[in-house]
Amino acid sequence: MNFDSASLGILLPALAAGLLVSLALVPLGLQVLSRGIVFIDLAVAQIAGLGVIVADALGWEPQGVAVQVAALTAALAGALFLTWTERRWPEVQEAIIGVVFALAASVALLLLAGNPHGGEHLKDLLVGQILWVDPTRLAMEAIVYVAITAIWFAFREKLGRTGFYLLFACAVTLSVQQVGLYLVFATLIVPALATYYAGSRRTLKAYGVAAVGYASGLWASAWFDLPSGALIVCTMALAGVLWALAPSQIR
Repeated sequence: MNFDSASLGILLPALAAGLLVSLALVPLGLQVLSRGIVFIDLAVAQIAGLGVIVADALGWEPQGVAVQVAALTAALAGALFLTWTERRWPEVQEAIIGVVFALAASVALLLLAGNPHGGEHLKDLLVGQILWVDPTRLAMEAIVYVAITAIWFAFREKLGRTGFYLLFACAVTLSVQQVGLYLVFATLIVPALATYYAGSRRTLKAYGVAAVGYASGLWASAWFDLPSGALIVCTMALAGVLWALAPSQIR
């Protein structure tokens, strides 16, 4: 493939979207891994996606404010519920998260069963449409991503359990509509896992893994004409493995 101006006009906004998603999700992923609640992002993202599907079933404009509110409300409700269950039954929190994910996914499938475009909606929810991001909308969302990141680094010691879940729900809700559920999970967990034994500057190194994953995945997607979301997950995983296996003096 020749990377002409038209190609770059698609790839550069997609890369910007990936980097913005990484900006907010990577540090939250480090916290998720340290708390041992790895699958919370899948559950909250699936709940946010369910909110989008419900809004679509009601005939609301796909890119309208109402859909965003529905997705965020669903995610916040799910986050608050998981906050309560973590406080009430901390020893089985991971199992509860798994059940919530399976339940939200099943309800989404039931709602899409009678929709002739159900398969397409489900694919968008899982793998996203990162190549078709709207640069104008992305510029506005950048403010939200920066705000989420700033709040986390400035107040993470004071947020507490509830504050963390609520901030997490906002970040995941925005991201799952941008890049899909699989990439949200990969962006949260792969950089955190790859840098688990990093001696210093772990957050910066985790950002590097995510950036390499998005950049190489988008390039490979354009070159080989393969689905971008799925390929970015693969390249990010590969970047994470290579970093984790690197000599200790490099890591």
